[in-house]
Amino acid sequence: MTTKRRRELARRLRELAPRMPLADFIAVETAATARHLRHLPPAIALWQALAAHIRHAHTEYDALLAEGYDRDAARHFVVEAMNDVLADWGCHRRIDGEEPD
Repeated sequence: MTTKRRRELARRLRELAPRMPLADFIAVETAATARHLRHLPPAIALWQALAAHIRHAHTEYDALLAEGYDRDAARHFVVEAMNDVLADWGCHRRIDGEEPD
């Protein structure tokens, strides 16, 4: 069953990243409905879910952590790759490297 919030998340996500592949769309939409994000407004939950998904699924972030980089250093090194993915997906918003998750 589709809830009102889930429909709103899907609509906003399609507006945010209109060229996002379906598999990524489903993963981000699902992550945005996670229990720890439910208290957030849809736009914030989506952005956090989108950033985390791109970081883990489309960059070398996890490999950098495994190599011993701390979280902040690893995030610094993947910002450009994350922004490239956002651009490919038609998202006009970018990660500036300074904003908290």
